[in-house]
Amino acid sequence: MITLICLVLIFIASYMLIKEYLVALKESKIKLTRNYNEPSFAIIIPARDESLVISNLLDSIKRQSIKVNTKDIYIIVESRKDKTVEIAKSRNINIVYRRDLTKKRKGYAIDDAVKKILKAKKHYDMYFIFDADNILDRNFFKEMIKSYKKGYDIGIGYRNTKNGNSNIYSAASSLTFSMINTFSNNYKVKHNLTLTVSGTGFYIKGEILEKLGGYPFNSLTEDYELSLYAVLNNLTSTYNTKAKYFDEQPTSYSVTIKQRTRWVKGYFVSRNKYYPLLKEKLKNKYDNYPSVYITLVGVKPYILLVVSVILYLANLIYRIISNSIVKIEITSLLLQFFVIILFIYLVLVIFTGILLIKEKDNLRLNRKMKVKVLFYNPIFLASYVKCLYLALRNKDLTWEKIEHSDNISLEELNNGKNSR
Repeated sequence: MITLICLVLIFIASYMLIKEYLVALKESKIKLTRNYNEPSFAIIIPARDESLVISNLLDSIKRQSIKVNTKDIYIIVESRKDKTVEIAKSRNINIVYRRDLTKKRKGYAIDDAVKKILKAKKHYDMYFIFDADNILDRNFFKEMIKSYKKGYDIGIGYRNTKNGNSNIYSAASSLTFSMINTFSNNYKVKHNLTLTVSGTGFYIKGEILEKLGGYPFNSLTEDYELSLYAVLNNLTSTYNTKAKYFDEQPTSYSVTIKQRTRWVKGYFVSRNKYYPLLKEKLKNKYDNYPSVYITLVGVKPYILLVVSVILYLANLIYRIISNSIVKIEITSLLLQFFVIILFIYLVLVIFTGILLIKEKDNLRLNRKMKVKVLFYNPIFLASYVKCLYLALRNKDLTWEKIEHSDNISLEELNNGKNSR
């Protein structure tokens, strides 16, 4: 009976994936409107207690190939005693002090900054969102402006790692964003579909935030919530691989679990909010139908595949420990159990290998670390099952700050420090 259930789940998942592919081939019919004027832009940086790393971000902004006015940079903090304030003042940069500290999410901080700008009657064509630990390639804004001029409402930069070689956890964590962009967003760009925003290093058109009256995306994963809003409202988006930036990844397994549990929780919370709206919109065969359908399907096929594997393995374990079977059957079942585990592991190793090959010219991992992460990443991916369990069990999951300590400078990144 369990075997039959597993086969049904695998069939449903396969059907969903095949239909997704066929729907994607239809492509979105939303048209772009080109912009020819040089855009003004604001830079928003949530930076509570980020004095250790923010100077390198600000240095990379100062050294951009196009001039950036420091009065268009907005650093968000919670306290006047924050050492980050001194750094901002010394560079003549705007400081936004949070008022309601009970709202401790990145989306709320960004909303405070945008509302302050709008209240001051300032207009920006673009709003860039960065984390304080980011460092930008000198042509980041130059390349992103090209995307804006093509008419895209949202532009996503190429996310690389500052500290991927620190240990196996930071290396595997950095591959998460490579998977989102290299496999998912690259594919969506080719079929004119709405992309998935991943946290930082992106812009959104100013007219959109002006219409919204702020930045109303404040779930645990405000980036994914923005992505859902973009699908629902036919916003165009692109992935600009030439707009490169670097950020820091967690170096502790426990921190990666906390971070990814928050992502999983935020994913489901955001979907619960937007799912009914997207489902209603799917009834109409409008221009962005492919993006809506694919977004509604989401990770369902992969969850079904994981559930089928867990059910099958759990059934094997039950039969192994059952007193009703003979020793010969136990040996056979154990062999079957380990063969399935090995097969899944090898599939994920091949998947990781393909990703590393595709990213070989960009990803800042040395050869030794690439070998390590090739064999560790399948375990890292499997641990998402634990994150899913923790997210479902914890109804009151809150946002927790991740401490940044890596202080790699722009010069060290350009010189390829610790990357080969």
